[in-house]
Amino acid sequence: MGVKNAEPGSHHLTVSALPVLDWAGWPTPFVFFTGKGGVGKTTVAGAVAVALADAGKRVLVVSTDPASNLDELFLTEVGPEPVPVPGVPGLEATNLDPDAAAAAYRERVLAPYRGKVSEQELGEIEEQLAGECTVEVAAFDRFTQLIVNPGLVGRYDHVLFDTAPTGHTLRLMNLPSAWSQYIQTTPAGASCLGPRSGLESQRSQYQAAVEQLGDPDRTTLVLVSRPEPGALREAARAGGELAALGVGNQRLVVNGVLLHPLTGDPIAEALAARQAQALASMPEALRALPASGVPLVAWDLAGPSALRALAGGGTAAPVREAAAGAVPPAPLPGLAGLIDDLADGGPSTVLVMGKGGVGKTTVAAAIAVGLAVRGHEVHLSTTDPAGRPADLLPEDGTGRLTVSRIDPAAELARYTAERLRRAANLDPQRRALLEEDLRSPCTEELAVFRAFSGLLIGSRDRFTVVDTAPSGHTLRLLDLAGSYEQQLTSGAGQGAGNIVTPLARLRDPDRTRVLIVTLPEHTPVSEAAVLQQDLRRAGIEPYGWVVNAALTGSGTGDPVLRSRAALEGPQLHRVRVELAKRAWLVPWHGESLIGQDRLAALTAA
Repeated sequence: MGVKNAEPGSHHLTVSALPVLDWAGWPTPFVFFTGKGGVGKTTVAGAVAVALADAGKRVLVVSTDPASNLDELFLTEVGPEPVPVPGVPGLEATNLDPDAAAAAYRERVLAPYRGKVSEQELGEIEEQLAGECTVEVAAFDRFTQLIVNPGLVGRYDHVLFDTAPTGHTLRLMNLPSAWSQYIQTTPAGASCLGPRSGLESQRSQYQAAVEQLGDPDRTTLVLVSRPEPGALREAARAGGELAALGVGNQRLVVNGVLLHPLTGDPIAEALAARQAQALASMPEALRALPASGVPLVAWDLAGPSALRALAGGGTAAPVREAAAGAVPPAPLPGLAGLIDDLADGGPSTVLVMGKGGVGKTTVAAAIAVGLAVRGHEVHLSTTDPAGRPADLLPEDGTGRLTVSRIDPAAELARYTAERLRRAANLDPQRRALLEEDLRSPCTEELAVFRAFSGLLIGSRDRFTVVDTAPSGHTLRLLDLAGSYEQQLTSGAGQGAGNIVTPLARLRDPDRTRVLIVTLPEHTPVSEAAVLQQDLRRAGIEPYGWVVNAALTGSGTGDPVLRSRAALEGPQLHRVRVELAKRAWLVPWHGESLIGQDRLAALTAA
């Protein structure tokens, strides 16, 4: 990678124009790392944290991702309270646990009333705080505490936020402003925030958080991307929306750049060409930002030593390839086998789940096309705020495939209008209370859940393939399904057994097939294993796993790519032998997988 500076506003950004990231050069105390799922936000944030700590700074890394993997990154248990990272003096890490934050928030609201009000009144307050909305409120309440807490200024030089994928992060960053405005304009109070008496102090806290986020001397926003068109588009979109919220001190970090592809190697040259094209055609909004790059490396990025090697520009321990003559493991079947299995089972909902950046959208689109080519009626949709399945399918030659997406803003408008229309005959006071409740930032989540439930119902006579949001956000959606089922069945008495709830559909293997998508790398596989455990706790048994973008068997001679292919072997073994009931493999492709013909080729026998 070159060392010259990228000129803001330059027409083209090339690999040679990308300076190496100055890992320890951060002038602001707060640094946020955001971007599309799977671009390496956690890795970049972790390497920055290690570099700063090695430079003598006191550093705290905070994950706001419900599916945090700081444990995997630092090879230590990370909880809701800051813990030291072994081997890195001066560095601590913590996870913002939504459920733990909700429990603490409820107790903080209830404590002043214990022994001072009747049991009935206390029960009413507890009921107000029992909804899923409280989980979100508590999470961002904890988030704002970290930003405005004066104690952090004295304890840490830098607080780094490893955020959830952009859709979730945009919501989190918008909440301080949204809730501050809501408290100010809602005289009757908000049930999921708690009693009115405590709202004014919270409003001050949230307003202070807004000011900190917008202060360029206090906060830097790092848009992390891969050198891929979709990731760069998502970085530009997130940057624009966050700038509109007042977070204007932004910079771009392009992660995973193949610096020196082996000349004559078709796989390495194809990857490098795709990266160069993506940078050359990146959105104009990103060209005005200071940009830097992080190289694609040949070792597993887990543990302080590996992160130091990345930040220091050195090398980690080499990856041992299989000995000559060793018997290779049995290969996994391709997507053609998966499509045949799904088709044999008849119309159903196929939920494609996984951590952000593992290729869920591509896999979901390929499954939808494969089923349509085989003569089935198929509807492809997404619950991911950043999902754009239609971008992969500019045409449909079968006439059997329809495409949609759940747009949170559109669903919120539709849900609000319907609720108000049904309440047309309410007296003015009760209608005013309903309008206040519908202005709550939590209403959007309910609206999205309703649309998601509609997708499940619509799969009776066709296949419905759903590209879900990254796993943390999807699990919140499943929590809502559980809460909804509890509400429906609690008052149904003997008729409860006749109610088919969204969660019941998800648990029915004849109606819903859940596929977990992962990459053949240590951290994505571990994250997928955690997702599988969470699904099983909810009574949902995954149908199988899809391992995407595997270099194994590609025949590449490039040293970096060969080493990364060797790293895949143990992970493929974990998936095949230890984790998945069924598994299928999608190889890495040198060409862009856009259009029905290319997607259909993935599922051809």
